[in-house]
Amino acid sequence: MLESVRLRAATEDDRPGIADLLLYLFHEHATDDQRDLEMSILEPERSIVAEDDGRIVGNAAIQTRDLTVPGGMVPAAHVTGVGVSPTHRRRGLLTALMRRQLTGIAEAGREPVAALWASETAIYPRYGYGPAADRLRFDIRSRELKVTGPEAPAGKFRLVEPKAALDELVKVHDGLRIHRVGWSSRPAYWWDYLVSDIDEVRDGATALRGVVYETGNGPVGYALWRVKDGWDSHGPAGVVRVAEVAAGDPGVYAELWKFLLSIDLTRTATYDFAGLDEPLQFMVDEPRKLGRRYSDALWIRLVDLPAALAARRYATPVDAVFEVTDPVLEANNGRWRLIGGPDKASCVRTDDAPDVACSVTELGAAYLGGTTLAALATAGRVRQLTSNLPSTAFQWYRQPGALEVF
Repeated sequence: MLESVRLRAATEDDRPGIADLLLYLFHEHATDDQRDLEMSILEPERSIVAEDDGRIVGNAAIQTRDLTVPGGMVPAAHVTGVGVSPTHRRRGLLTALMRRQLTGIAEAGREPVAALWASETAIYPRYGYGPAADRLRFDIRSRELKVTGPEAPAGKFRLVEPKAALDELVKVHDGLRIHRVGWSSRPAYWWDYLVSDIDEVRDGATALRGVVYETGNGPVGYALWRVKDGWDSHGPAGVVRVAEVAAGDPGVYAELWKFLLSIDLTRTATYDFAGLDEPLQFMVDEPRKLGRRYSDALWIRLVDLPAALAARRYATPVDAVFEVTDPVLEANNGRWRLIGGPDKASCVRTDDAPDVACSVTELGAAYLGGTTLAALATAGRVRQLTSNLPSTAFQWYRQPGALEVF
């Protein structure tokens, strides 16, 4: 790292400089509105900046949120806003930022895991992050399939302006996320960010629109979307850009998708945050018309290994010894006995012979139950030393997913 560069904790005064750097690095429009929006989601006290001659040339930030894991929720450092100015690349600055950040999370002792979305997937395994949840992205030919599903409870649709309906959206989301592995809690500033409606986030589409499905008990589901207008030689060809669809009842979920796929003057719809076990796949008569594409989503890093493994639950009884290596956090190195099941779990140091040997990266990949230990063993990433490979125990009754990029 250059001698002229120093790493330090960010302050409130750094908001503009951090926002400017990130807008530049991620090729966003650096308008006043976009800059204000970027500044609104920063937690300066949880950012580390690299400064050179008074100018911010690097950043690594955290959002303070909880993450749903198999059987419960854990405080998780939501890592975001990581980047280095092109004038300071290839100098070890990113490594210095990531190591400082991980060390700080571990020393604080609040968050046993960290999570991120990887802009470049070759980077983050170096720091112990493993691919823990994947997603499907849909490009739907909405007039070429039919949505079916069980009958929804008696209710009705109500169009809403998302900003004005935040209380209702929050209630539905919070009721669902406690059961959805990979979903995160949403602080007020993040909800404001999600429903922001500046021109730069519309990308040529309409303002954000919303609908709730309500019964006698109030809203039980909602959908958010934009429409990109279009016409071709066959007539109207608008695109519904679905942002979120949330409902616990399968009948309500089906009704929301019927609504979205039948909006007048549209012929296609897109959705970027479907889980691998997305219910819509099993509610349509022509699944190929969903236009499914596969992509990675959440990456997980165990910061406090025993606390993280004890915080989640396991689908079947497990009693196994892991021999773990960690390239950054020395406290995670060594042998750990994991004992657990659907109701409780513990993880403690041991001198017993290991059943499994791996790095902290592989445990992060397996943590949410999406990437199996068996698959990692087949790929040579996990070494099975005895017949006791607790792959099934790490899985869960639903695949993990993620509802947003943070």
